Amino acid sequence: MALAASVLTLGLAAEGPERNAYFGDTHIHTAFSMDAFMAMGVRTTPDDAYDYAKGKAIPHTDGTMLQLSDAPLDFLMVSDHAEYLGVNRSQIDPTSPTHGHPDAELLTPASSSLADVLDSIRSLAAQDHELIGAEVITDAWQKIVASAERHNDPGTFTTFSGYEYTLSVGGRHLHRNVVFRGPVPDRPFSARDSDDPEDLWTWLDGQREQGIEALAIPHNMNQSDGLAFMETTWKGIPIDAAWAEKRMRNEPIAEMTQQKGTSETHPSLSPNDEWADFQIVRYYLNRRDNTDPISVFKGGYWRDALLSGLEMQASSGFNPFQLGAIGASDSHSTGAPYREDSHFSSRPNTPVSRGSAYPEHADPNASWEGFWTPRQATHGTGGLAGVWAEENTRESLYDAMRRRETFGTSGPRIRVRFFGGFGLPEDIAEASDSIAQAYAHGVPMGGMLPDVTEGAPSFLVWAARDPHEGWLQRTQVIKGWVEDGEAHEAVYDVACSDGLSPDPATHRCPDNGARVNLADCSITRDKGAVELTSHWRDPDFDPGEHAFYYVRVLENPSCRWSTWDTLRLGIPPNPDLQATHQERAWSSPIWYEPGP
Repeated sequence: MALAASVLTLGLAAEGPERNAYFGDTHIHTAFSMDAFMAMGVRTTPDDAYDYAKGKAIPHTDGTMLQLSDAPLDFLMVSDHAEYLGVNRSQIDPTSPTHGHPDAELLTPASSSLADVLDSIRSLAAQDHELIGAEVITDAWQKIVASAERHNDPGTFTTFSGYEYTLSVGGRHLHRNVVFRGPVPDRPFSARDSDDPEDLWTWLDGQREQGIEALAIPHNMNQSDGLAFMETTWKGIPIDAAWAEKRMRNEPIAEMTQQKGTSETHPSLSPNDEWADFQIVRYYLNRRDNTDPISVFKGGYWRDALLSGLEMQASSGFNPFQLGAIGASDSHSTGAPYREDSHFSSRPNTPVSRGSAYPEHADPNASWEGFWTPRQATHGTGGLAGVWAEENTRESLYDAMRRRETFGTSGPRIRVRFFGGFGLPEDIAEASDSIAQAYAHGVPMGGMLPDVTEGAPSFLVWAARDPHEGWLQRTQVIKGWVEDGEAHEAVYDVACSDGLSPDPATHRCPDNGARVNLADCSITRDKGAVELTSHWRDPDFDPGEHAFYYVRVLENPSCRWSTWDTLRLGIPPNPDLQATHQERAWSSPIWYEPGP
C-alpha cells in the first residue's frame, strides 16, 4: 500500500522481542592509516570517528565540519590499515616511540601521491627501518584499542576493536577487516607478516585457541581481478574440504557494498538481472594509471561466489563461499555521509575533484564536452551494516555476525528480515506474531534449510523503509541453484508496492509510476510503500538441487550524489554517470542442501 510522506511507521511491532535491527559501520579509516594521513591529509583520530558516529561534528581536511544528518549509528569499528599502522602519524604524536626520529623525513616523499608514499615506505621496509618497526605499530594499536574501550557503551553504542589486513597483489585487492569480539592480541597480523590470506586464518585460529575470538570480512572483491573467489587457493592448489572449512570458520560474511563500489553482481555475470548495474566501479584503484579499466569480473563478485560455492558443494561435498552479507563505508575521512544529498569526499572535497562537475562550470559557455570522468565519480557514499541481535553489545552483535544474521544497505537504514522453512504457516505474513512463528518453524537469514520434508520451501520476507529516505518499490528473492552440474540464477519479485502484484510469467512487478524530477531532485511522494511483507514459495524447487536464496529490497528511484552536486551548481548532470539510481538492501542468504 502506498502511503503519503506524512504517514510513517517504523514497523517496530514486526521486530518483536526476539531480536532488533542495529545499524553501524565496520570500515572507517583515520589518521592512523598511512594513506589517509599522507595522501588525504587526515588528522582526525579514532576518538573523532566514534564522536562522529554518535552524532557529533568533526573537522574535515578542507576546514568544514562533518556531521551525520541522520540519527547516530548503533555501532562502529575503526579499521585502520595494519601494515604501517600509525607510522606516519608518529611525526605529529609526541607520545609515539619514533616521534622526532632523525630519519623522519624519509616518511615524507617530495610528492604526496599515494604511489610515491608507498614507494618511500616500502624502501624503509626493505631496510627493516625502525621508523616502521614493531614498536611504533604496537604503540598505535594500543591507542586504537584504548579509544574503542573509552567509547564503548553497552546497550547504547558499541565499539569494536579491529583493523584492516590490506593485501594488494599487483594492485588487486585481497583486503579483509578483522573484528574482535572482546580481548585483542598485542599487535595485529598484517600483509607484512604474510601475503597469503590463509595465513591470516591460521593466525585467527591460533588466537581463538588462546581465548581471543575474531573473524575477518573480505571487501572490495570487485577490485580483486578475479582473485577473491577462485576455485584454487592463492597458491594455486585445488581447494579441499579442510581449506573450505577453515575459510568459513574465519570469514562467515562479506562486505558486498561500500564507497568503492558494490560487489553484489556485475551486468556481465547477471545479464538477466535488470538491477545488476548498480554502483559498478570502472577502474582499478591501486595502480599508477587510474584510467586502467577493470576487465575481470568472474571471481570478483558476491553472487558469483555463492554460485561457485554451490557448484563445489554439488561436485565435491564442500562449500568455501557460504558468505553472509554486510555493508560498510570504507571512508578515509574518519566519517562517512551515507546519504546521497550530503555526500563528501576526501581531500580535495569538491565536485570537480569528484568528477561530478567540469572545471569551467562557472562559465555559461562551458559544457561536459571533452570531459574525462575520473574513477572517483563512480564511487558511492558508503553502505551500512545491519545486524539482527538481542542487544546492542559487542557480544550480541558479534555473535549475529558469526551466525550471518546480517544484511547490508547502500546507505539508507532499510530494515529487512528473511526466514525460510518447510513448515512456515500459510498465513504467517498476516500473523501478529509472524517473527516468533518464523523463528519457531524456520531459519533466519544466514541459516541452512533442513532436509526436505514435504513440498517446496517457503519464505517470509519483510522490509521497512528508512523514514528519512525514499519509499520502497519492491522486494525480490534472488535464487541460485545447480542443475546438471551447472549454476543458474533467477530474480523473483515477491512483493510490490501500491497494491500491485508480480506477473506470474515474468515474476516482475509492474511499474509503480515513481519518478525523479531532475530539475530539483524531488521524488514522487504518493508512490511506494513504508513496509512490504510477503510469504513466498519457490515455484521451481527441485529437492535434488543445491540452492541459495537471498532478499534484495529496492527503493523508488532517487538522485545520485553526483546529480545533487550538479543541481547545486546549476549545471546538467554528467552524461557519463547515472543521474538516478535505486537505493537498496540485501539480506544474507539461506541455503538448501539435498539430503543423502
